[in-house]
Amino acid sequence: MAKTIFISLPVADVAVSTAFYEAIGCTRDPRMSGDQAAAMAWSDTITFMLASHRFYRTLTPKPVADVGATSAALFALACESRAAVDAFAAAAVAAGGREVHGAEDLGFMYSRGVEDPDGHGFGPMWMDETAAVAAMAEGEAVA
Repeated sequence: MAKTIFISLPVADVAVSTAFYEAIGCTRDPRMSGDQAAAMAWSDTITFMLASHRFYRTLTPKPVADVGATSAALFALACESRAAVDAFAAAAVAAGGREVHGAEDLGFMYSRGVEDPDGHGFGPMWMDETAAVAAMAEGEAVA
């Protein structure tokens, strides 16, 4: 099996979250989805596991964080172009998410900040890796 990552996220409403993740480009895997959880593939190696709060509580003894009030993680998702970053952000807002910050353009990197309906943070981004490495070598800030 290839190295893969499954990111479990607690969500208030699996159906609402499934629609949101489909809108930003994920594909629902029916083999690992049901009423209490949905597997949403971003790529061949990255899957968001959307778990109802009830189901999520079976995965950890810790309380479910209120990500609307606190931040536990931010997910930067690489897009193929600046236009794709903008399209991602527009789709996220149209599907019930929230824009956290508008476009940030560093020349070699372009990003936006959005949240899903539950408050999980995403940074769709495009980067010219060669230019980013050159900027780091010259001591420029990358982030």
